[in-house]
Amino acid sequence: MVSEEDALTGASDDREGTERSRIAGEASAAAAVAAGDGNEPAPAEAPQPDLTAAAFFDVDNTMMMGASIFHFARGLAARKFFTTSDLAGFAWEQLKFRIGGRETNVAEHRDTALSFVAGRNVDEIVALGEEIYDELMADRIWSGTRALAQMHLDAGQRVWLVTATPVELAQIIARRLGLTGALGTVAESVDGVYTGRLVGEILHGPAKAHAVRALAVAEGLDLRRCTAYSDSVNDVPMLSVVGTAVAVNPDPELRDIAKERGWQIRDFRTGRKAAKIGVPSLLGAGAIAGAVAVGYAYRKR
Repeated sequence: MVSEEDALTGASDDREGTERSRIAGEASAAAAVAAGDGNEPAPAEAPQPDLTAAAFFDVDNTMMMGASIFHFARGLAARKFFTTSDLAGFAWEQLKFRIGGRETNVAEHRDTALSFVAGRNVDEIVALGEEIYDELMADRIWSGTRALAQMHLDAGQRVWLVTATPVELAQIIARRLGLTGALGTVAESVDGVYTGRLVGEILHGPAKAHAVRALAVAEGLDLRRCTAYSDSVNDVPMLSVVGTAVAVNPDPELRDIAKERGWQIRDFRTGRKAAKIGVPSLLGAGAIAGAVAVGYAYRKR
């Protein structure tokens, strides 16, 4: 049986986790608003704005093949930010996080999530993010998901990415795709230098739902008219706060929930069924291949 003390401790941890998620969501929404709308110039014949409807897209394995933060880490490793063995460990932690990313894993992951940029200048990391996007991410965008985003833009709606990846990197991806902006994990910085700590929590699970709600308030959106897209069962909280939810390249659990709730399902993984993909569907075939290669190199060392 659970003791009264354990029960109280668990309740306290739950409250703290909820508070961190709320702080993370509100910080991410504030960063998105501060970054401003319209990353790309409006076309000459811009559609009539639909100001109360918007779309929200997860990034990893929804908009992009694989984990964006892992691709970013690969690029930093190539620039000697850390060692091959560090990257191998990072790849393993990302794999565990994507497979079992419930809140217990998030709490464990929080303290080391952005430690590799501690002491680095924000502008330096952003500049590197631009380079690494061109090198390792641009060719990994799912064309089918990109077309869905464009559909919303053509309807005059705003489109935001919503991701656990650092907000600066998320904003780069959004800008390169011509989207409105991005909600991402906010890393604390002082005088333009990262401290290695997060503001609140990784933008994951319930934190994404908090961020979407906070942005809706700030931007005057009617969430009943909004649409959200994700591949992961961890994003059910975000998918549940909008009027239309779409499972894109879904993991088995999300596929089941989507069928139960009547959500749309889109699968752009050519020639493969989600139930048969296993681990590669969680982290992305490209990231898995990279992790395996890094692990092999580490073992040789």
